[in-house]
Amino acid sequence: MVNEKKTRALFHERSYEFQIMSEIQRAKVIHKILNKIYPTIKVPLKSRNVFTLLISVLLSAQCTDVNVNNVTRDIYPKYYKPQHFKKLGRRKIEKLIKKIGIFRIKAKSIYNLSKLLIKQHDGKVPNTFEELEKLPGVGHKTASVVMSQGFGYPAFAVDTHIHRLAQRWGLTNGKNVEQTEKDLKRLFPEKDWNKLHLQIIYYGREYCKARDCYGLTCKICTSCYPNRRKPLITKKA
Repeated sequence: MVNEKKTRALFHERSYEFQIMSEIQRAKVIHKILNKIYPTIKVPLKSRNVFTLLISVLLSAQCTDVNVNNVTRDIYPKYYKPQHFKKLGRRKIEKLIKKIGIFRIKAKSIYNLSKLLIKQHDGKVPNTFEELEKLPGVGHKTASVVMSQGFGYPAFAVDTHIHRLAQRWGLTNGKNVEQTEKDLKRLFPEKDWNKLHLQIIYYGREYCKARDCYGLTCKICTSCYPNRRKPLITKKA
């Protein structure tokens, strides 16, 4: 009985180790493909400073980067400090960003966070997750983008698109974006997190689209799962 228990425990342990190695191998394959396709990567959102980066990331929720850049192209040459947006007021901010989805909610967040930055941070964007996530309209994903792209701090910003791709590629069990972030950080080197965030986004847009690949046709999906035959249904974040 004792030997049987030991054998069973050893089997489960080896099965777990095999699963971990499988994830690690997939991560290495994915990393290699992404680096080959995107050896260098550009930040998709245009900004003038860390504050305007924060505003652009906030505006990008439920909106394309192209649309955000088209709108902010006429804003940032003139308005690029919290003091500018506080002086503008909520209604004028709404007029400036009215071509962007849920612009009234976003205008309110921009106006309130501008006032808060002036009051509590001398008009400067804080460089910690804790302080960033206290700002109106700023969640963990937005804070992660600002920390990585604005301050160069290692962060792995996970949105619904990266969450979907990580499931397709077998890097996470798909429970939620928080778990996906932990899994990706565990599987990839910290020094590559900032670049990988953008590489995955670009790859998803170009090759592994939500209503195109379905986990069956792109280079990464076929490399990681050559025997997959049925479309993969991913869990929403």
